[in-house]
Order: sequence, then structure tokens, then C-alpha cells
Amino acid sequence: MLAACGLRSANELFDQVPAAARIDHALNIAPGLSEYEIADTFRALAAKNAVGYASFLGAGVYSHYRPVVVDTIVSRGEFLTSYTPYQSEISQGTLTTIFEFQTMICQLTGMDVANASMYDGSTAVPETAMMAVRVTKRHRILVARSVHPEYRDVLRTYAKNQGLPVDEFGYDDESGKVDLGDLDAKLTRETACVIIQSPNFFGIVEDTNAIAERAHAHGALLVYTFAEAVSLGLLEPPRAADIVAGELQSYAISPSYGGPFAGIMAAKEQFIRQLPGRLVGETKDTNGNRAFCLTLATREQHIRREKATSNICTNQALIALMATVFMELYGKQGLRELATQNLAKSRYLASKLKPRFNGPSFNEFVAIAPGADEINRRLLERKIIGGLPLARFYPELAGTMLLCATEMTKRADMDTLAEVFNS
Repeated sequence: MLAACGLRSANELFDQVPAAARIDHALNIAPGLSEYEIADTFRALAAKNAVGYASFLGAGVYSHYRPVVVDTIVSRGEFLTSYTPYQSEISQGTLTTIFEFQTMICQLTGMDVANASMYDGSTAVPETAMMAVRVTKRHRILVARSVHPEYRDVLRTYAKNQGLPVDEFGYDDESGKVDLGDLDAKLTRETACVIIQSPNFFGIVEDTNAIAERAHAHGALLVYTFAEAVSLGLLEPPRAADIVAGELQSYAISPSYGGPFAGIMAAKEQFIRQLPGRLVGETKDTNGNRAFCLTLATREQHIRREKATSNICTNQALIALMATVFMELYGKQGLRELATQNLAKSRYLASKLKPRFNGPSFNEFVAIAPGADEINRRLLERKIIGGLPLARFYPELAGTMLLCATEMTKRADMDTLAEVFNS
């Protein structure tokens, strides 16, 4: 290579770099370690983690049990090293799991079609908004203030450069549900979609049918989103919605400091050609055997840029596989039992505290908590991670805390938390 460039040494290759920009001394890094020294170093670092702490944090990322078989399956080489299912003749396994994923998401949400997963819940929400704009040919987005604050931030980021105005409508101060009066006041014939979350950020279950009636009366689509997928084991599927978006982190996906996760997007059949990402379908091969292929791929890589519905580059296939294995393991009855356990634990905790809202909740609720930061400090002394003080996102809810109880929550820890709260 040097000879082809007419150079005598590698140093000559860098002669064009100004001397001031070159490093002419050894880097200030520690000397190398042997393998067993590295292992000891990382064990020492890992010992600093908060191992053995109980957690009451929710707010979009939940502590649920992860069956060990999930990692056993997703760690197999066929899944772990596979790239993308373009060549259907050599990727039937991946295509099959995606097809199963889509099928179960449709069963959970009551929708007709689902795509092959999204990055996460926060990016699935703006994709639904842009999809609604394409379907309705309208350009105004209406989102509930009780939708996850970070989901709304991502929505505004997407919408800004699309030139799409985003308006918000409030929540009822007593129930924590959507304020239907404020929704009625802000719905217009320019509204492309109404976006709600259920259970919402406060853990309150919304009346989806009532909101759908109002949206449809103005010709707008209803987008239903969720952050706690376990709730789908008990709640009625949101069949009144037109598009559903959500986060599957609760389905055997580790919190992992915030990701990677797997989002979902499902819709009524008439909107299928506006679904972003990929859709796997069932067909037959030349021998008449059951086979799978990419039936719909609406990304820029597959079709003309002006026809593309999205520029997303992945469907989080490996992470979505975790959720698929989880759903297969639990089944319908198992998911219902899991959701029931979450509901029961949350009810027990709420009975010992003072909930801020009186609307129906699932496994999260807002508790009155004067001095929320001090409460959390005292809980940490007892090896308990408390809830999320809501003043950060909702100044009007200062002195309150969002708490979550799942099947992993122990009664003794709930009693301790209540003791600290009430003292």
C-alpha cells in the first residue's frame, strides 16, 4: 500500500497532519491486564451495583421476572448472529418467529395487522402520528398530557421537522383520566389523530370507547398506546382504536439502563399499506409447503424514497424474539394470571397509602408524598428504590410520587415503604 502511494514509511502517510494535532507520546492509560486480573476487576465493579434492592419504580420501565429459557433460546447462533430476513430461502426461522410475534400482538391488541416490531414505544408513537397524517390527509396531532412525557418529547422532535403542529389536552384532576371536556374543545376537522395512553402515565385506565367516539365524530383516528404490556393480560383489547403503539419491555426484556427495547405497532386492515417497517406473511413454496416471506416492506431501502412510510432501519428482531418466547411460555391464561398478580400487589400497596387520583388503575398509581425526595433517601437506607417524584414532569403534582408494584414486589417491602411514607 505504501509503495502504491509512493511512500517509504507509515510515518510519511501522516506528514500531512499538522504537528500540533499529532500525539508524540505514550497514551495516558493503564498497562494491560491478564485475563484473570480483568475478571477480578469487573467483579469488583459489579459489586458496586445496587444488588438485592427492592424497586417501586415504573414509569415506562418495569421490573418483571425473566424466565431463564428466554435467554437460552435467543442466545442460539441461528438467532443471535442472523442479520436480516431479506433472503427468505435461508431465513425461514427468523421469518417464522416474526410471523408468530405479529399474530400474538394482533390477539393482544384486537387489531387486524401488526408489523415486525419497532425500536421502542417512544419512537412507535410518532410513527403512528405520521401514519395518521398520511391516512387522513390532515396535519394536526392531538396528544393527551397523560401520555408518557418522554414519548411526547420524541413525538414533538419527529413532528417539528415534518411541520406538524402538536397540541395537548389535559387530564381530570380527580380521576386522572383524560379530560373529555378539554378534548372536545380542542378537536377540530383538522385533527389527524388523538393519541392516548392506557394505563396512562399515572397508571389510570382510560375509557377508550368514549374517547374513540369523540375522535371518530370529527373524522380523526384514535391512537392507543401503552407502556406496560402486562396490562394487556387483563384489560379489554383496544378494538375501538384505529392504530395501537406500545412498548414490550415488560415481556422478558431487561431494563438494561433504558434499552434496547422493542416497540409494537398494529392497526386496522384498511391501513395496512401505511404501516412503517416490515410485515411478514405466510405463503407456500414450490413444493406446496408452508413458508414465510417479507410481504410488505415500506422503507426507503425497499421502495422509492417519496413512497416510503418511514426511514426506520431495524425491527429489533432479537429483542422482539424475547417477547415472542415470553408470550409463548405464558400463553393466554398465564398472561392473565400474571396481570392479576400485578393488580393485587398494587391494590395492597395503595391501601396503605393515599392515592392522588380515584380513577381505576393497574399496577401503578400516584401517591401523595410530601417531601418525596426525602422519602426516597430514607427508603434507600433500607435497600428500597422508591418511586418517581412527579414534579419533574408535572409541576402541578409536586408532593406526589408514581409507584409501581409487580409480581416481583414482596409484601414485607411494601409494608416497609408504607411505614416510611406514613412516618
